Amino acid sequence: MRKAAALAFLVSAGSLLAACSSNSSLFNRVRPDEFAVSRQAPLVVPPDFALTPPNPGAPRPQDVDSSKQALDALFGGPAPRSAVETDTLGKAGASAVGIRSTVGDPQTKTVAKGALVKDILAAPQGDGAQARAAIPG
Repeated sequence: MRKAAALAFLVSAGSLLAACSSNSSLFNRVRPDEFAVSRQAPLVVPPDFALTPPNPGAPRPQDVDSSKQALDALFGGPAPRSAVETDTLGKAGASAVGIRSTVGDPQTKTVAKGALVKDILAAPQGDGAQARAAIPG
């Protein structure tokens, strides 16, 4: 049994080495000459290809603020409100300006919530096993 396994190993190793020889049919095939490069025809603009000129007075694409474009893409600018939403906001006493129109406004005022909110936001993440109740006093 041992001799048969050794013989099978030697035969397979010999056939693998024979496949790597330079006389193999893999190495005798005809290859293209990489130095015989032909010149390609130059690119031309198709005759039916028409570029439209820019609109006079329109802003150039590179002059538009990218952060404003991102906000417009995310929030869509001021959205029209439905009658139900307008009625509900009117009854609640809310102003007509919504979050979509004030999200990117630098004049938006924020409210300081105090040190407790800062402590909660700065707390390390975890499953709460280390949590302890703080007794005010």
